[in-house]
Amino acid sequence: MISRIEFIQQSLETHLFFARIMKEHAFFLMTGFTPRDKKFTDRAAELMRAFEEFLADVVRVSDGVLGEDYLQSGQVVTQFTLEAEKATEFYTGIDISTKITKAEVELSPNMGRHHPAIERKVYMLNRRALTIIGNIIQFKNTILNDVLACKMFTLNYPLLIDHIMREAKLYQHLIMRLQKREVINIHKEAFEQEAFWNRIMAEHAKFIRGLLDPSEEELIKVAHNFGKEFDELTRESKAAMDCANDDVTKESLRATKNIRDFKAQATDGLLDCKIKSIILPLLGDHTLREANHFIHLLRIFKRY
Repeated sequence: MISRIEFIQQSLETHLFFARIMKEHAFFLMTGFTPRDKKFTDRAAELMRAFEEFLADVVRVSDGVLGEDYLQSGQVVTQFTLEAEKATEFYTGIDISTKITKAEVELSPNMGRHHPAIERKVYMLNRRALTIIGNIIQFKNTILNDVLACKMFTLNYPLLIDHIMREAKLYQHLIMRLQKREVINIHKEAFEQEAFWNRIMAEHAKFIRGLLDPSEEELIKVAHNFGKEFDELTRESKAAMDCANDDVTKESLRATKNIRDFKAQATDGLLDCKIKSIILPLLGDHTLREANHFIHLLRIFKRY
């Protein structure tokens, strides 16, 4: 059984990263529906607001609780998040709660606030999270099934819908285990997580490739090459589950740092109107935060 401090810290860290990712998933789904599917647009908006409210509560509980390394890792917010939200709100006309981002930037690092009252709050946050995560998984599954059955058209790729559903299921799985106070064997499970996130990085590269304007030939080539590289790393990390090859982790870390830099440059370029694409700036920042999250995990794996 994990300690009270581990339960509090791991739960809040998981929520700060994933709850923002989930609210943005709902946003991206909302922007992809046609006028015919207004009920789906409205449901996506409801889910986005639910995750915004939840994330705001998580931020309040997290102040003075988490380590500075985590808060500065770029997986909560990046140097681009606030401006990406503002630009995306301008492009879409959809309100985005930038107050949450500003509050996250101001979070204080660990001041030893791990008392029983915090533990109870975190336990209740986890219960609440499991409900809304279950709701968004069900919503994504309905959309994917309708798209694959040609009952719905959306501007989001079917693979992207499947991609964001896998991330939601991982979030759900992690919180369920934390609620049970399970001890996670980092060394044993590292390659499973590594394979998961290498696949996510590969798909990010392919989505970027497909959303760039056809005239952006050099960027398309770079994105294509990252897709191929991470496809190979996904295969290697799956194979490493049986033989524990630490060289794969080193290669994953190197490649993820490279794609992180590419995503940072791309997000900056989108905000400066220097890249032709149909990529919202918030999507660029979203994928950047996921790369930062993977780098954070890989550095933990290397210590074991």
